[in-house]
Amino acid sequence: MQSNLLKYLDRRIPRYTSYPTAVQFGSAVDAGSYERWLAALPPDEPVSVYLHVPFCAELCLYCGCHTTVARRYAPIAAYVDLLERELALIGRIAGRHKAIQVHWGGGTPTMLEPGDFMRVMAAVRANFIITPQAEVAIEIDPRTLTREHVAALAAGGITRASLGVQDFDVRVQQAVRRMQSFDQTARVADWLRQAGIASINLDLMYGLPYQTVESVTTTVQRALALDADRIALFGYAHVPWIKRHQRLIPEQALPGSSERFAQSRAAAEVLIGAGYRPIGLDHFARSDDLLARRQREGRLRRNFQGYTTDESPVLLGFGTSAIGALPDGYVQNAASTVAYRDAIAAGRLATVRGCALTAEDRLRRDVIQRLMCDLRVDLAELCVAHDTHADHFATQLAQLDDLVNDGIVERSGSQINVPEHARPFVRVVCTIFDAYMSSNQEMRFSRAS
Repeated sequence: MQSNLLKYLDRRIPRYTSYPTAVQFGSAVDAGSYERWLAALPPDEPVSVYLHVPFCAELCLYCGCHTTVARRYAPIAAYVDLLERELALIGRIAGRHKAIQVHWGGGTPTMLEPGDFMRVMAAVRANFIITPQAEVAIEIDPRTLTREHVAALAAGGITRASLGVQDFDVRVQQAVRRMQSFDQTARVADWLRQAGIASINLDLMYGLPYQTVESVTTTVQRALALDADRIALFGYAHVPWIKRHQRLIPEQALPGSSERFAQSRAAAEVLIGAGYRPIGLDHFARSDDLLARRQREGRLRRNFQGYTTDESPVLLGFGTSAIGALPDGYVQNAASTVAYRDAIAAGRLATVRGCALTAEDRLRRDVIQRLMCDLRVDLAELCVAHDTHADHFATQLAQLDDLVNDGIVERSGSQINVPEHARPFVRVVCTIFDAYMSSNQEMRFSRAS
């Protein structure tokens, strides 16, 4: 790696799944705000639906999600009731909109028993019109999935499944408390395809304890045998001051910044060599996959689930900690299951914080979205689209000089391009356009690479 890039590796910056980022969410946006925003949606506005299931069979030490370990099924059964009630509540306020995408996340959504999964899907259909072309996706832990689950997923209309893998190396698995064999994962992929769920994603990680360039490369090569359509390659975010269970990870076993970077680049080379196309920061897709096609068309999007083909301006989140996005701003449900339960049981929305968007936020959001998705943006073009003077970003353009000198950015007038070799540093470029970014926030974010 070029020595002039080393100084960027340890910077802690947002992943920019939204702008403003969740750090800017506050209590000024509450349930009342959300209700007004919902009621103002045009009846023909298509939406996307996100369902959060905050339960797992055990806690993986690298996890940064809102989830808890469920030793009994009773709390999960009670949660299913709450999801049904929240779906009905929002349906009454907003009306029955078309849903062009449904995404189950967690936690482990397949902690729900098959019958309860079908109940929630029935509730989704009762309150939304799932279009025939809609993608209905779910995140899966292959270690706990059964054939009965797979049958329910197929019957419920799932079209895409994301299998959590992270790493196949036993020593790494032991260190993060996630023992999962290749055979387990392959068996689940086979079950899904046999049931007609043909679109398979894999989630891999680098930067975990005891990982090396060689071990990460071996995991990626083994993963190729699963013939996934899309592969996400995430960098582990070690934030034990936020996620206390991460303190159990031996820090001396974590790779340093240069080693992490080498792992990510080696894994990317294997994937690209196997015919996968790099998508934005950390995704890879087959060239004929819709995600890759959307990127070529300049229609790729990024939201709280990562890179997506979803073009709806409305994302409605259900469940504890779920985040929604509307034309007016962002909303987030209570992260506490008790607070969420009390609100929904009382017939109230569970929104506790959010962020109302200004015109400036919308402009900067579009700049960051295009950089994260396309690795390039024409600032003057976006300023015209937002009815803003073409010189609006003159200060930011001047601030790009160091990045230009270091080879992270290429500039031609108002056009900014992140060259392929600098793809891992695209978030560094985005910070130039983040009006809220400050050094005292940095420890709340993950490393630049």
